[in-house]
Amino acid sequence: MIDSIKIDLYSREHPPPHFHAVYAGFEALITIQDLEVYLGHLPKSQLKKVMDWAGANQTLLLENFKRLNPRL
Repeated sequence: MIDSIKIDLYSREHPPPHFHAVYAGFEALITIQDLEVYLGHLPKSQLKKVMDWAGANQTLLLENFKRLNPRL
């Protein structure tokens, strides 16, 4: 959690490696490599918080995605 934004990584996912950011009925799927929203939407201030956090934790996100999805 980042403030009230939930960050999720799931097993049995599809490429590209990504994570889900969920906030108050909004959801965005964000690629880990490029830190780009490729599906969904978050309010601007919440998206900035997520992107700042993800930029500082990109390696951890990718390692956990690969651990949860070893076939990708």
